[in-house]
Amino acid sequence: MLNPQTTDIQFNGSVGAVAISLGLPALLTVFGIVLNSQSPFKSGIPFPFDWSFDRIANAAFDKNTWIAYTTYFFGFVVLDQLVPGKYIKGVVLRDKTQLTYKINGLNFILVIVTVLLARLYALGSLPELEFIYEHQLELTLTCCLFSFALAVFVYIYSFFPLKTPNGLGTNDRILAEPGNSGRVVYDWFIGRELNPRIGSWDIKLFCELKPGLVLWLLINVSCLYSQYLQHGTISDSMLLINFLQGFYIFDGILNEEGLLTMMDVVTDGFGNMLAFGDLALVPWAYSLQARYLSLNYIDLGWPYCAATVAIAALGYYVFHSANQQKSDFKQGKLAHLKSMKTVTGSNLLVDGWWKLSQHINYLGDWLIGLSWCLATGFNTPLTYFYAVYFASLLVHRQVRDDEKCASKYKQSWDEYKARVPYKIIPYLY
Repeated sequence: MLNPQTTDIQFNGSVGAVAISLGLPALLTVFGIVLNSQSPFKSGIPFPFDWSFDRIANAAFDKNTWIAYTTYFFGFVVLDQLVPGKYIKGVVLRDKTQLTYKINGLNFILVIVTVLLARLYALGSLPELEFIYEHQLELTLTCCLFSFALAVFVYIYSFFPLKTPNGLGTNDRILAEPGNSGRVVYDWFIGRELNPRIGSWDIKLFCELKPGLVLWLLINVSCLYSQYLQHGTISDSMLLINFLQGFYIFDGILNEEGLLTMMDVVTDGFGNMLAFGDLALVPWAYSLQARYLSLNYIDLGWPYCAATVAIAALGYYVFHSANQQKSDFKQGKLAHLKSMKTVTGSNLLVDGWWKLSQHINYLGDWLIGLSWCLATGFNTPLTYFYAVYFASLLVHRQVRDDEKCASKYKQSWDEYKARVPYKIIPYLY
């Protein structure tokens, strides 16, 4: 069967989907109220803010913000089509076909940076950055509502007939195995269709990388720009967070091709979970550190900054070298490393980085995120949200992967776990 019925319901089904879909936007709204230019957050002054319904409603439906964001999003869609790139095949799908993806992240980001620098040179200022900084709450709520609307669109779109080149018929969209339960709210949340596309434009890959990541970068730079306008100087903490997160963003965009083998693209459908995560959560939760520092001028000193960079560098080393080792092994380049044969005939790596834990790359990724939190010092727990959130996300991914592998490898998976007992952190978890 091309599209089997979903039997493994996650997040407690529709109840959990609704709770997450309402709870996370509410959390981002709190961040937007607490950290914005109109309501400076200072540790020791917990909640001197305007929480009124009228303020939130006005911010959510601000006409100028909606015009600005939709222009930004659909402008990026057009730019994505125009900017040249290379074309590569994705993984083999259930109907034995492979989708073709346009990989143009490097050229795309170069165009964005060039345009911003040209406008700075021509105008002597960047009104776009000032707009972002002055409309943080409005943009937060706009991103939340836009992601909801996009999830509704792709859910409805998944029911439209599709002519495919393999001749399977007119209703053979490939649905995501986790998102074909028949429960409307749950499938809308998880994502019903695996790879929703309009023509050759892949909605999921586009949202995974470009609009959310670039907005995150612009938010950070807007905070740096605002601090300079306010103080005439830039704190070392602000420079540090822009460097650490800017490097991460550019690294992600430059490694766009790697997304094609990730769980988000290979197995997950595109619904509200990914749309909200890509378009709202990433830019407005991951930028907490820069937004806090724009309101609190903090100099950390070079020894502290150097130690924070060292933690980030360690994280990058673990993350990239472990991923590269696994990739090389799959390509048959590391025959000297120990592996074990599974009942499916494939081999699982149990040597090198991958004898330390089943997801040693997750540890590296978490260390990178921890370095961002450390860049704000220890004045408030607010800026450590990412470290806690990302740890819970990685544990959830590990649990999902464990269930998937247990189903796929049967008794071989028990043997593998006996040889590599630690899940993420060696000798601890």
